[in-house]
Amino acid sequence: MALSFRHLLRTIVFSRVDLRNHRKISIIDGRITYCGSQNCADPEFRVKARYAPWVDIMGRFEGPVVAQNQLLFASDWMLNRPDAALSDFPLHSEALPGGFPAQVFGDGPTERRGATPQLFSTLMATAQQDLLISTPYFVPDSTVLDAIVGAAYRGVNVTLVFPKRNDSWVVAAVSRSYYRRLLEAGVKIYEFNGGLLHSKTLTVDGMVTLLGSTNMDLRSFDLNYENDILLHDPRFTAAVIQRQHDYIAQADAVTLPDVQAWSPLRRLWNNIFATLGPVL
Repeated sequence: MALSFRHLLRTIVFSRVDLRNHRKISIIDGRITYCGSQNCADPEFRVKARYAPWVDIMGRFEGPVVAQNQLLFASDWMLNRPDAALSDFPLHSEALPGGFPAQVFGDGPTERRGATPQLFSTLMATAQQDLLISTPYFVPDSTVLDAIVGAAYRGVNVTLVFPKRNDSWVVAAVSRSYYRRLLEAGVKIYEFNGGLLHSKTLTVDGMVTLLGSTNMDLRSFDLNYENDILLHDPRFTAAVIQRQHDYIAQADAVTLPDVQAWSPLRRLWNNIFATLGPVL
């Protein structure tokens, strides 16, 4: 086993400390990869035990998509290890029978700006019947927010699932500042009670799935290095939708009358922190 850590002082002095590698990539023998939301930490992570358990999702993949994830991992590794070479990483690209189309999507602040929100909004624009999303941190840019609202106005059944107790109270307040507009458009909102919902999933019409490390917030869109897998397969998507429905079964529905009944102080609280959205 080899671990690569950049020198902390060098990073602080010569690098931007607001940028981080948020990717979650596991590769086994160059033939199996896991992609999803789970960090390398115990579910009862002591520092944030009051929010435990963290509820995550990971997908297991074989076939050419493994080589794509391997290349993404290799790019991160070689950035931190100048002596490393691509030949250090086995790449197997042969397709397996009975597979489905899948594509690794790696993004970061050094890549084309706006690629991730464009991906989200494009998927939302293709939805004809159902759009289900789970994310722990919801601070969308205007493109993504308009795409969600627009899908609901088109008659798409749009459902969003967030954690009820968020480890970032600021982000929770900002997220709730969007509730009224979403609910008025017909979006269904649920707040998960079973722990800190850390799963990042998006499914479209029972056919398309996007899962990985990307939160639906501006930090993931602009500052983090992220990785996701986009795929088209009804069977895999059905399994993800079942997981999304499990989240909903452990959640409280938030309705428009609920939001309208919030006190002026609570609305003011949420809206004040909403002004911080662009820098979160």
